[in-house]
Amino acid sequence: MTRTFYEFFAGGGMARAGLGDGWKCLFANDFDRKKATTYTRNWGSGQMLCDDVRNLVADDLPGPADLAWASFPCQDLSLAGGGAGLKGERSGTFWPFWRLVRTLIDEGRPPPIIALENVCGALTSHGGSDFNALCAAMAEAGYRYGALIVDAAHFVPQSRPRLVLLAVRRDISIGKGLSAPTPAPPFHSKALRSAVAKLPNELADGWIWWSLDPPQPRNLGLADVIEDHPPDVSWHAPDQTAKLLSMMSDLNLDKVRAARSQGRKVVGTIYKRTRRDAAGRKVQRAEARFDDIAGCLRTPVGGSSRQLVIVVNRTRVRSRLISSRETARLMGLPDDYILPQNYNEAYHLTGDGVVVPVVRFLADRLLEPILDDPALRPPHAA
Repeated sequence: MTRTFYEFFAGGGMARAGLGDGWKCLFANDFDRKKATTYTRNWGSGQMLCDDVRNLVADDLPGPADLAWASFPCQDLSLAGGGAGLKGERSGTFWPFWRLVRTLIDEGRPPPIIALENVCGALTSHGGSDFNALCAAMAEAGYRYGALIVDAAHFVPQSRPRLVLLAVRRDISIGKGLSAPTPAPPFHSKALRSAVAKLPNELADGWIWWSLDPPQPRNLGLADVIEDHPPDVSWHAPDQTAKLLSMMSDLNLDKVRAARSQGRKVVGTIYKRTRRDAAGRKVQRAEARFDDIAGCLRTPVGGSSRQLVIVVNRTRVRSRLISSRETARLMGLPDDYILPQNYNEAYHLTGDGVVVPVVRFLADRLLEPILDDPALRPPHAA
């Protein structure tokens, strides 16, 4: 059985990569021309329409689809953003996307499943009112809904927790074992439980606690994705690495010393962050981690958001920018995925994306079982 989907805010098509060959993309959209070009280079022409979602109409979307996936912009919902929330210029693009969904419903072709992916800050944005608004939109459109917090670290060596809100049409039965009466770890965090507890009764009535067994332990480490000779970045000169070390606090220098003491090659990552010193002055610090997991990839707006690689081998310490291929591997993309040649464009593409194995996990555990249920008879299947 071939399942069909729409991919909104598609970027380079990472949701498509995660869904896999058993799914057919009917339509993809992104407003960023560079990302759309990469999407077409990897997936071929015919599905991608590069335009602002505000300009789209339902006639742009061919046929009915089983799934509408939307990884809508997170900047206004992020804890590092300006706090504009769903009223913001970027995260507010959820609403024109939802207008399209409502039009599909009015035309008699409602997607059986809708998936929204965003940062965990969406739970607390504007005191929880933005999360309530998302749930209210789905409830009013005739959907039941539930969310999961999925950290990419279950699948790839990158710390990247994300909120995934899955909605299913009310006329579709949820198969046995796919939901539970109460939340459970690891996908129902304290923050999620708190947000759900604050939902008004009329929205709480539509809530589903999705039930998923934890994935198998990750067998990929940070060292497995690191290139010895990356083509797009160079190893720092010794004085550059020494400067990085001088920017570390005692706590972070202790991490480097501990890595040296292991007597083997140890790979870690560094982020530059602005912190206050003992006198209250803002200073730039280099913060390292050696827990076999990279920090969360972010789009390169300024040098501080570009992650660095640090390799310690006994007395030798080397450092450099993370390569674009390494960022792609941390997102679960295969090495034959075609990246932009420009470093910043490649980093922006990956840092904005959804982690491929996360999508595959959700498709395998929830999306496909729901759609494969013999009791499901969507209107377009007749």
